[in-house]
Amino acid sequence: MGISDTKLTDITIGLGQGRWDTDLGGDVYKIRVARPGEGKSGGYRTIVLFRKNERAFFVYGFAKSDKDNIEDWELKHYRESAEDLLALPKAQIEAMLGEGTLIEIITEAKNEQKI
Repeated sequence: MGISDTKLTDITIGLGQGRWDTDLGGDVYKIRVARPGEGKSGGYRTIVLFRKNERAFFVYGFAKSDKDNIEDWELKHYRESAEDLLALPKAQIEAMLGEGTLIEIITEAKNEQKI
């Protein structure tokens, strides 16, 4: 969807401060993201698995014009994924990063502190 790393970082900071569009339960959040030069209403939606002071995983993004919302079966899958991913030990996450299964976002604003 072309959402920048900076915008993704802003989303995780907002989640940490209690700002989100929809709490879907089970550590799953839906966040609206504006298209460049436009508002949020017709923009993008991201599904984020998030646990404060621990981790955030961006698992799905879609344009509002392509899809109104996620289906019930998708939500169930995201909740299960949140339970699994948010419980992973650091060593396993490092291995997944090394394999390319996960991509890490590193911000300059945090002196390259990992988020």
